Amino acid sequence: MPTLEWIGKEKVINHHQEVPFRVLERRYSFDENGQTEADNGSENMVIRGDNLEALKALLPRYEGRVKCIYIDPPYNTGNEGWVYNDNVNDPKIKKWLGEVVGKEGEDLSRHDKWLCMMYPRLKLLQKLLAEDGVIFISIDDTEYANLKLICDEIFGNNCFVSNISWQRTYSTRNDSKGIVNEVEHLIVYSKQPGWNPNKLPRTEEMNSKYKNPDNDRTLWRTDNAFAPGAATHQGMVYAIQHPFTGAMLYPSNGACWRYQQDQMLEIMRGWCDYELRDLHDAKERAAVCGVPESEVREGVQAIVLSKSLEESAARAKAVYKRGQWPRFFFTKGGKGGIARKTYLENVGGKLPTNFWPFSETGHTDEAKKEMLAIFNGKATFDTPKPRRLLEFVLTVAGNQNTLILDSFAGSGTTAHAVLNMNKADGGNRKFILVEMMDYADSITAERVRRVIQGYGEGKNAVEGTGGSFSFYDLGQPLLIGENLNEEVSPEKIREYIWFMETKAPYAPPAGENAYYLGSHNHTAYYFYYEPQRITVLDYAFLATLTQKGDGTVIYADRCAIGEEKLAQMGIVFKKIPRDITRL
Repeated sequence: MPTLEWIGKEKVINHHQEVPFRVLERRYSFDENGQTEADNGSENMVIRGDNLEALKALLPRYEGRVKCIYIDPPYNTGNEGWVYNDNVNDPKIKKWLGEVVGKEGEDLSRHDKWLCMMYPRLKLLQKLLAEDGVIFISIDDTEYANLKLICDEIFGNNCFVSNISWQRTYSTRNDSKGIVNEVEHLIVYSKQPGWNPNKLPRTEEMNSKYKNPDNDRTLWRTDNAFAPGAATHQGMVYAIQHPFTGAMLYPSNGACWRYQQDQMLEIMRGWCDYELRDLHDAKERAAVCGVPESEVREGVQAIVLSKSLEESAARAKAVYKRGQWPRFFFTKGGKGGIARKTYLENVGGKLPTNFWPFSETGHTDEAKKEMLAIFNGKATFDTPKPRRLLEFVLTVAGNQNTLILDSFAGSGTTAHAVLNMNKADGGNRKFILVEMMDYADSITAERVRRVIQGYGEGKNAVEGTGGSFSFYDLGQPLLIGENLNEEVSPEKIREYIWFMETKAPYAPPAGENAYYLGSHNHTAYYFYYEPQRITVLDYAFLATLTQKGDGTVIYADRCAIGEEKLAQMGIVFKKIPRDITRL
C-alpha cells in the first residue's frame, strides 16, 4: 500500500499518545428554559479548546462508542483565518510545531504543516469510532489526495467506503474561469470493512414506475427474469416452455433464472399444467453457461407443458384475462418474452450514491442564508455547511439514537441537524461539538441556543426544536510530569483510572467505601488516594474493603504487604502515579 511521506511525519505518528490528558470542566448547561449553572444532565456537549486535547479528553467516556463522525477541517487553501493557517504563521501553530516537530519544523511547507496537524487528530478520531461506526471528512481538491493516503494508513484502505461528490453550488458565476469547481469531496471511512449505509427514503418519481395492470395485491413493475452467474449456477439454467407459443425459453447468455427450479415450477403452474422433462439439451444449456458441452451439468430437466399446447394456451389466456398473474409473466398480452414482477413493498429505500446533489443536501448559499436568519441578518461565519448536508449524513450513517462527533464544529451545523431531526421524528440523537476558536461560545454554542429556543420574528420566526446541551472548557491536565495534578478533583481521576482499567463508562458506585471504583469482569477496583497525604496499602486498609471479586486491584502510594502475600489474597497493587496508564 502506498504511503505518504512529509517533513515532520515521524514526529507526529505517535504524538497523540504524548498529548496530555485534560479533564473537561462544565461551564453551564442550556435547555428550553435558558442557561443555568446547574448540570441538566444533557449528553449533548459543546467543548471549547484545542480539538487535539479535547479528543484525548473524550477517550475515557467515548472510546469505541461514537457511531458517526463528521469533520470539516480547513481546506488549506491559504486563505483561511484559522489558528493553523500556514500562510499567516500564526503563533499557535509555530509554537506547536516547534514543540512537536522541532527545528526542522521551520522548513515545513504549507502541506507539511497541514498533514502534521491532521494526522494525530485522525488517530484519536479512529479510536473514538465505534466498531460499526463511520467517519465523513469534507475536503476540496487542495488536500484530497494527501488526506486519502493518510486515511488509508490510519483507518486501512480496506475500510475506505467512498469519495462522495457534494454539489456545493447551484449556479456558476459568470466571471468563472477555467474548469469550475462545483463539488467538494466527502471522504468516507468505516471502522471495520464491510460497512453498509442506510437506504434513503423513496421519492414519488421512483414510486411512479410501479403500476398494477393485472389488479394484483399491490403495485409492481416489470423486472428482469434472469440473474448473472450461469456458469456457477448451472442447475438454474434450463428451458421453460412458453404456454402461448410452445417455444422453449432459456436465460440469456451468461445468465440463469432468478429462482431455484422447484420454485419456478410452482410459479409456472399458476399459468397451466407443467412438469419436469429431460430435453437432452446439453448443447443449448452449455451455450448459455459459456462452457463446453462436455462440462455442462448433467440431469438438468426442463419445465415443459404437461398437456397439449392448445389446451395449455387456452388456460393461460384465461389467467391473463382474469388478472393477478403469477410472479413470472409473459409480456405483450402473452405473446412476448418472460418477465418478473418486483413489488414495491419489497423494494425498500433508495441506495445512496457517491453524488449528492444540492437539491437533496443543500448548497453553500443556503447555508449562509441559514446563518443570517439565525443571527438576525448578521454575517457571523464565512464557510458554514448547510443543515441538510448533515441531515443527509445522519440519514445515511445513523439512527434515532446515533451519537455524532464534530471536532471542527465551526458554525454548529451538526448540532442544528441533530436537534432538527430529533424534533421531526422524536429521536434521541446526541452530538459532541469541539471548537478551538474564540467564537466557540459566541457563534457555535449561540447557534445551538437559538435553535433550541427558536429564532426570527413575525413571518420569519422559526419554532425552537427543544433539547439541551452543556458547555465545557478544557481543564487542568491530569498529570504534571510524573505526578498527579492535585488541582484535578479526585472524582475526575477516578473516572480516568476506571476507564483505563476496564474500557467501560464510569458510574460512581453507591456505598460507604469512598475508594471503591466498582467491579468489572469479576475484578474489584479501589483507588486509595488522598491529595494531602500518603496512602498505604496495609492490613488496616484491607479490613475496610466492602467489595471483593475473584481478583482485586488496589491503587495506593505505598504498599506494606509483601508480593507473595498479595498474590495469595488475589490482590494486585499499583503504585500512584507510576502505574497509572497514560492515554
